[in-house]
Amino acid sequence: MISFIISLPAASADATVLYDYVLSTDGSAETRSASVPLSLLPQPPERQTEVVVLLPMSALSWHQVTLPKGSLARGLRADRGASRLRAILDGLLEDRLLDEPAQLHLALQPQPVAEVPVWVVACDRAWLHAHLQALTQAGLAAGRIVPEFTPEALAQTLYVVGDEQQPVLVGGRLLSCPLSVTAVNWLGEPTAEGVLPAVVAEPAVAAQAESLFKRPVTLQQRSQRLLQAAQTSWDLAQFDLVNANRDRAWAQLAQGVKSLLHAPPWRAARLALVALVLVNLVGLNAWALREQMALQGKRQAVRAVLGSTFPNIPVVVDAPLQMAREVAALQRASGAAASTDMEAMLASLGVQLPATQTLMAIDYQAQTLRVKVPAVSAAEQARLALALKQQGLAASWDGTQWVIQPGPTP
Repeated sequence: MISFIISLPAASADATVLYDYVLSTDGSAETRSASVPLSLLPQPPERQTEVVVLLPMSALSWHQVTLPKGSLARGLRADRGASRLRAILDGLLEDRLLDEPAQLHLALQPQPVAEVPVWVVACDRAWLHAHLQALTQAGLAAGRIVPEFTPEALAQTLYVVGDEQQPVLVGGRLLSCPLSVTAVNWLGEPTAEGVLPAVVAEPAVAAQAESLFKRPVTLQQRSQRLLQAAQTSWDLAQFDLVNANRDRAWAQLAQGVKSLLHAPPWRAARLALVALVLVNLVGLNAWALREQMALQGKRQAVRAVLGSTFPNIPVVVDAPLQMAREVAALQRASGAAASTDMEAMLASLGVQLPATQTLMAIDYQAQTLRVKVPAVSAAEQARLALALKQQGLAASWDGTQWVIQPGPTP
C-alpha cells in the first residue's frame, strides 16, 4: 500500500506553517519527501493511499495509568463504552495534567489491558483538530494518527534530532530536551545490566552527538524515521476522532462514487456497466416473455378441458373455479356429497378433532361451516388448520368456534 506520511508542526495551523511529508509507494522505502506549506502538499497518486498523520514529540505528554477492571468494553459495546472510558481517564489523569482534561485529546496504547499499567498519550485538542480539519479541506483526510516516538522505540535507543542550532535529545523516559552534557549524562546512562543505549542521529546533528556521547552514532534521515514511526501499530484516532474517521470514510466513498460517475478515466467502465445492464434487461424481458407464453399455453389448455367437459358454459372467466362449481352441481344432482357440503366438512373435521372433543353448536350457510367447541390451544389450532388445508379446506379459529370454508386445492 502507498503511504503518505504528514508530520504536523508544533505551531498552529495557518497558511505559512510548514508540513514535513514523506511519500512511499511500498510503505517502507522513501519515494519523495519535502517540507512545504499546506497548499503545496501533493495529492496522493492513488485512492489506495493511506494518509498517516504524525504528531511531533514536543506536542505530546505521556502518562502511565492502571485502568480498573471492566473499563475496557469490547466488540459491539466498544462505542457505548468509549465515553465511560474517557471519563475514567479524565479522573485518573486529573492531578497529572497541566491543562483541563476537556482541553486535551487522549489516546491509549494498542491493545490495552485493565489492571496493568498502560500508556496514555495526551495533546492539545484544539491544535490537533485544527490541523486535521485543514488537512481534510485540502483533500488529505487522515486514515491513521501516530506519535513520532513510541515507548517501544525508545526502550533502548536515544534519538538526536533537529538542526545544528537546536539539536534535541529524545530519550527512553519519553522526554525530549536540548542536547547537552547534562542531558547526555541523564538519559544516556547505562541500563541495570550495564548496557549503553544505542544512539541514532540525523545527519545534521550527528557530529555534535558523537562529540557529547564520545562514541559513534547511527545515522538516520528524518524521512526514514517518519516512515519507521508510521509502521507501528499505534493509532491515536480514538474517542471523538473515531466518529470523525467514519465521517471521512463516508465522504471518501461519496467522492469515489462521484468520480466513477463523471471522471473521464472511468468512461470505459461506465460504458461497460451500461452495456451489462442493457444486456441483462433484454435477457430478463426475453425470459419473462417466454414464461408468459408458457403460462398462457397452460391457461388455454385448461380452458379447452373445461370447454370439452362442460360445453354448456358459454363464457370462461375462471376455469378452475367454474369447473369446481360444475363438478359440485353434478355431485348434488347425482346425490353424492360434495367436498363443500356440510356432511363432507363435518367428516373432515371429525377425523381431526380429538375423540374427547364435544361439538356444542353447528351452523352451515353458503358453504361456510361454523362449529362451536370448547377452547383450543394455539398448537392444536395450527395442527388442525394445516390438516384441513391438506384436504382443500380453509379452517380458522374465531375465538369460540371453528370457521371452515372451501380452500385452495392442496
